Amino acid sequence: MALPQIVHTLTAKRNEIEAHISELRRQLAAAERDLSSVNAVLALYDLSPSTQTRFPAYANLNRLFAYGEMFKLCKAALEEAGKPLDTREITRAIIRAKGWDDADVMLRKAIAYRLIQNLSRAAMQQRIVDAGRRKGVRMWTLS
Repeated sequence: MALPQIVHTLTAKRNEIEAHISELRRQLAAAERDLSSVNAVLALYDLSPSTQTRFPAYANLNRLFAYGEMFKLCKAALEEAGKPLDTREITRAIIRAKGWDDADVMLRKAIAYRLIQNLSRAAMQQRIVDAGRRKGVRMWTLS
């Protein structure tokens, strides 16, 4: 008869500890959210010269390329390569041709999205050919 009382007591204690742990996890998650908010505000107000390069200026891609310039750069990259290139390779070639930093992930992503739109439109007009996919990325070649 002593065994069921011990099991009941230990089960109740286990439930109490589990409830306490879940409450502590909830408090920890709230504290982590608060900390990230404070760090974000500190980063915005920290204007030392070493931190100013962390936040690149937002740029509108419409103003970075002249009318038709992106397609001309793309066409030049494909002619230079002499083989089909994927969207990522063309994006890097465009960034290098403009003299920008090709290590900037956000810039590469923004230009790649714009490039896909531009090349898809050119493919419909039969100015360029969609050469299939390689590793999930579209390949392009001159027509």
